Amino acid sequence: MTIIRQEDFIQSIADAFQFISIYHPLDFIRAMKAAHDLEQSPAARDAMAQILINSRMCAEGHRPICQDTGMAVVFLKIGMNVRWEGEANITDWVNAGVRRAYLDPDNPLRASVLADPAGARQNTRDNTPAVIYMDLVPGDTVDVKVAAKGGGSENKAHFTVLNPSDSIVDWVLSVLPEMGAGWCPPGILGLGIGGSPEKALLMAKEALLDPIDIHELRARGASNRIEELRLELLDKVNALGIGAQGLGGLTTVLDVKIKDFPTHAASLPVGLIPNCAATRHIHFTLDGSGPAVFTPPALSEWPDLSQTQASNGPAAARRVNLDTLSAADTATWQAGEQLLLSGKLLTGRDAAHKKLAELIRAGQPLPVDFHNKFIYYVGPVDPVRDEAVGPAGPTTATRMDKYTDLMLGDQVGLLGMVGKSERGPEAIASIKAHAGVYCIAVGGAAYLVAKAIKHARVLAFPELGMEAVYEFDVENMPVTVAVDSRGNSVHDSGPKEWRMKIGKIPVRKA
Repeated sequence: MTIIRQEDFIQSIADAFQFISIYHPLDFIRAMKAAHDLEQSPAARDAMAQILINSRMCAEGHRPICQDTGMAVVFLKIGMNVRWEGEANITDWVNAGVRRAYLDPDNPLRASVLADPAGARQNTRDNTPAVIYMDLVPGDTVDVKVAAKGGGSENKAHFTVLNPSDSIVDWVLSVLPEMGAGWCPPGILGLGIGGSPEKALLMAKEALLDPIDIHELRARGASNRIEELRLELLDKVNALGIGAQGLGGLTTVLDVKIKDFPTHAASLPVGLIPNCAATRHIHFTLDGSGPAVFTPPALSEWPDLSQTQASNGPAAARRVNLDTLSAADTATWQAGEQLLLSGKLLTGRDAAHKKLAELIRAGQPLPVDFHNKFIYYVGPVDPVRDEAVGPAGPTTATRMDKYTDLMLGDQVGLLGMVGKSERGPEAIASIKAHAGVYCIAVGGAAYLVAKAIKHARVLAFPELGMEAVYEFDVENMPVTVAVDSRGNSVHDSGPKEWRMKIGKIPVRKA
């Protein structure tokens, strides 16, 4: 009978979450490199290059791939012959491992989990509790899969119950354009088909933990309906032209993973969950011999791309001094233009925007002067050693759409915003009305972006932790104009252009 010791289990969980925060799975690196080499859209190719360079930098520097270090998800298949040695229970052991990983002083990970989700939404400060699934299976080992799922991709999960005669492909193609770029494509789509509603979504989540092998499937050919669906969906989703970061291009998904389960004769439940460009998961087995051992990949596994270009931007990029910027300057920017930002950049995201709106409604003064400034939608990782700030990539901008008119108006006076993904119609209308501007940084390149931040200090709402308002001093921070002062959006024009170029399927609406 196998004996699993408490400390071995806890340390294995902690080491696993630390490992996946730093290292992409090699199947992902290889698939992203292949997509980068085939990409014909300059904007999408540049975005993928930044993701790959960021990934190598994290492997070298032992820092998180993304500032959103994810909600901890753990799948356990526990052999029925296993005996546990220790106190408390398995759930407590998992959470102890997560806590140890996220509070590691050498590589602290961002705590993103909030208790009382429908009320006070208070940060638990250690990213617990984890989401845990346990199954009892025959055997004398413990099979463990861990994943760190970021909010941007989790928020794009979809579920439906189709009629048995409905097309799964048509449904997926109807929801993909609605998902926009907030899930940081290119990534992987996980589908769960059948079972019950909760079973379908659970299968979709677990499917994402399987290796990327679509190239092998294409080489040998499909042998069943699920494999046929994978190939059909991969081709048709990519033909939508959404591309890397939603900028338009040939590759939106690197693979489509599907799990299925018998279902009721009247039903066809389908769950869909994407994995982002910060794909983070690992699979290991505990057999009683001690804690799991995780071996870092060789740096030679990463492609040799120019970090200089990614750090300093394309030669044609416009250099911008944020400290002297005016509306007359931003009026000359064009959607799709690449910029290098230097100067003082303020930050703020969901909780900070809510507090600012409450102060304005109450007639209270704001703690920060936003007039003629830019705000960056970010929740950074805590710094270590000589860092000004930890990994600090953009968060999904659409969550701040409801505040855009307020922030660009005379009371607050922002010039513009930096985030990731598209803006909704109301936000774009507000940007146009106020002659504002919205730029994007590459989601999934958080460590690379952080290298442009030379100094950081908290200006307001320190109680919000990573959601506090910071002032960053940035130097040559690479961004792309996503919505210009005339309301032109690269997230509209880019995918349309590349969908026409690919020309395989029409646009479908839900």
